[in-house]
Amino acid sequence: MQSALFENNVFLIGQHMMQYAVTGKPAAPMPARISAWAIYDVFEVKDGDQIFLAVVSDTAWRIFCDAFDLPKLRDDPRLHSNNARVVAREWLIPLLREKMAQHSSAHIAEVFESNGLPFAPIAMPHELLDDRHLNESGALAPMELPDGRMTKTVLLPLTLDGKHLEVRLSPPRLGEHSLEILTQLGYSAEEAKALSSGEP
Repeated sequence: MQSALFENNVFLIGQHMMQYAVTGKPAAPMPARISAWAIYDVFEVKDGDQIFLAVVSDTAWRIFCDAFDLPKLRDDPRLHSNNARVVAREWLIPLLREKMAQHSSAHIAEVFESNGLPFAPIAMPHELLDDRHLNESGALAPMELPDGRMTKTVLLPLTLDGKHLEVRLSPPRLGEHSLEILTQLGYSAEEAKALSSGEP
């Protein structure tokens, strides 16, 4: 098995490449381009947290409106279909941002989870060290820092025979491998010891 970072990222924009192949028109950069879905955005919510929310079908729209007690939006004829909601994004998204800002990200996540709606909390990179999924899936591994402290590091996002590739070596302490490297370069043990100790 093999996986490449560049090809993985290209795969994520494959639909825009195909759009150009079919229509001859390049995709405009976000957020200028018209989205295929009406609600597919990051929302800033209570306490300054952020959460990504996706409401991409007519059924999901009805579920979303019912879950957050938005019957007027659910029954608004201007919002009867995803395409209609895409056209209404200019006024609809600010309104939804205002509604979602009243709730915590934890509450919104709970509502979306219980109703089978797609969402993703937005985390700072360091917060991912405590991410439950990453820890339980084995995507993080223990590693010792040069000062002796233990931490976790991210493993390659692939598995071989169902297992992640483990950390081979922790970052070395200053001079930890000097003798080994110098002898591999052809210095005698005495010369390597002198060089690594800083003797003339």
